[in-house]
Amino acid sequence: MDRAPLDVEVLLFDVFGTVVDWRGSVVEEIEALARRTGMRIDARRFADAWRSGYAPAMEKVRRGELPWMNIDALHRMILDQLLFEFGIQGLDEQAIVHVNRVWHRLRAWPDVVEGLIRLRSRFVVATLSNGNMALLTNLSKNGGLPWDAILSAELFRHYKPDPEVYLGGARLLSVAPERAMLVAAHPSDLAAAKGCGLRTAFVSRPMEFGPTSRGHVVAREEFDVMANDFLGLAAALGT
Repeated sequence: MDRAPLDVEVLLFDVFGTVVDWRGSVVEEIEALARRTGMRIDARRFADAWRSGYAPAMEKVRRGELPWMNIDALHRMILDQLLFEFGIQGLDEQAIVHVNRVWHRLRAWPDVVEGLIRLRSRFVVATLSNGNMALLTNLSKNGGLPWDAILSAELFRHYKPDPEVYLGGARLLSVAPERAMLVAAHPSDLAAAKGCGLRTAFVSRPMEFGPTSRGHVVAREEFDVMANDFLGLAAALGT
């Protein structure tokens, strides 16, 4: 693996898919909902549909077609539509709020905590996610994730891939963009960060979209560092 330049001080982490297994976590909770209610719900299709509504909803905010809404609000907007489309009836408001907050309870990939501990011994480690502050805080507390800082697109009222998010993350941690590195499992996120002058680390998460997916395939020279998980990232960065 390539070794990152020594002048990197800050590692900024994408969260959904990179740090946490959103699909597996959502599928488990929707299956539990089906058991509690006696409903027949295709939990895998429900999880995929919920996630597929995420980018289009953010894009409407970015284009000004919707007023600023945080991810909890966008997730709820998508959820309300899915409950109708899947014919899920009879849930009261408390139950719907609980379902929507599944995104606050997502499970981290097994390598994450150990990897972050190793990386934190040398670098400042922080989230840089489209998730809102409450979501990221609860998710991190539930998973025991040892961040130095939690940074959210909500702080900038922009969503990735807007430059304001990447540059804002570096600015809030008082480093030049080239001294910050974005860690993500998504090439498009990394490409946008690279365009803002940040260094980039691709971490492969082939199981993000389930056991039949292959994950993203990228060229070795496309990003500064390539790793199979956070432990591999730590090794590549010399920690």
